[in-house]
Amino acid sequence: MTYSHFMARNERKVSRPLTETKRELIVAAAMPLFAEQGYHAARMDDLAATLDIAKGSIFQHFGSKGGLFLEVYKKAARSLPAYLEVPTEVRHLGFFEILYYWLTRTEHLVREDWIPYRICLLGNYGTDLTLKREINRFLVLEDPYGRVAFIQFGLERGELRKDLDIETVISFVDGMVERFQDALLVEELDPGLFRRSGASIEKKEASLAQFMDLLRRAIGVEPKT
Repeated sequence: MTYSHFMARNERKVSRPLTETKRELIVAAAMPLFAEQGYHAARMDDLAATLDIAKGSIFQHFGSKGGLFLEVYKKAARSLPAYLEVPTEVRHLGFFEILYYWLTRTEHLVREDWIPYRICLLGNYGTDLTLKREINRFLVLEDPYGRVAFIQFGLERGELRKDLDIETVISFVDGMVERFQDALLVEELDPGLFRRSGASIEKKEASLAQFMDLLRRAIGVEPKT
């Protein structure tokens, strides 16, 4: 091996970690920008100024604004807890109690981790169809929330109907729970996406009880009489 080949190979080894570090810095800076401004309003000029880099460098690493947001979304989704990441005592109570636990903690979790939740909300409602398609592909392939493991947990405990296709149950639970959680986020938590006045605690509890009852009737095993 010639000296020039040796140096070129080592330069590639050095540049790869530097490239990854720069990508990570851009994603980290982009998260609060997208969370505060929204996908469409966020300006890459502002991000470049914050990082003191050329705007072209952002596109060099991510291809487009949409490509950057996709990586931001992935980071946000990976940082949020999976379905089965609950206290042991809650896990012992079973599938539907785990769902109830997460739904009752929705507002508290948003206040604790507002940026990743806001990013995920934007991915669901505030982006274009092409980007949404890429987000859905990521959710299916990586399953950051552990949807498959959660449904299998319910099946193994005998709490879910076994006559239903598992993919159908996953889609149903994930879609229904996601929409209901989003509906719990009232105006004071996310005025950019939800423009209605907040419901009373009593109304929220009644809605949650009705929602859980509907889920049990749809996919749960009927209790033995």
